[in-house]
Order: sequence, then C-alpha cells, then structure tokens
Amino acid sequence: HLVESGGGSVQAGGSLNLSCAITGFTYTSYCMAWFRHALGREREGVASIDTDGRTVYGDSVKGRFTISQDNKENTLVLLMDSLGPGDTAMYYCAAREGALCGVLSPKFFDLWGQGTPVTVSS
Repeated sequence: HLVESGGGSVQAGGSLNLSCAITGFTYTSYCMAWFRHALGREREGVASIDTDGRTVYGDSVKGRFTISQDNKENTLVLLMDSLGPGDTAMYYCAAREGALCGVLSPKFFDLWGQGTPVTVSS
C-alpha cells in the first residue's frame, strides 16, 4: 500500500513536503514516483527515483522539487519549494516493480496511493 500525506494549502512562493508511507513491500526493488493531476489536465509525471537513487524530474518542477527516499522509515518524500498556482493538483505516489524507472508516464506504474491535495493561492 501507498499512503500519501503532507498536502495542504499554501501561498505562492511557499513550500510543502509530501510523504508516501510504503507498506507491504520495500522500495529497494521498485521504481518510485510522484504524479499530479490537476482539474482539466492529464495526469503529469512530477519526479521519479530508481533503486540506485537516480532521479528524473518533470520540466515544470526542475530546480524546485526534490524527490528522495527515507531508508529508515520506508517512505518516499517530495520536497516542494517556490510553489505557484500552477502546482495546484492532487499529488499521487506510485510504484512500478523493477530497478529502472524508464519513462515517467502513469501507464507504466502499477501501484498507486489515494492522493493528497495541494492548493497554491496567488
């Protein structure tokens, strides 16, 4: 199971930290990722991290968001800085079995959390 937390409301320029608690498996055998889905838009890849710690970011979040893994807590983390209204969306944690992440596309990911909402006001 994947359970996201940490979403909320923040003003533009602010920061939020999202967490994804992983139960039932260890992420060391899975590619982990964050996606987001805003109203009227397709689900968008935010960031991924493979089993060797290599990361990939969507163009719209590069330099502002950081994905990482908390080994001790078996948790996936997304640090979000310099947030803007365009970052408003439901954020989902996802996993796909295997060492490599490949393309950051939702169709390649098998396991999904329920999402946590992020709202950024101007």
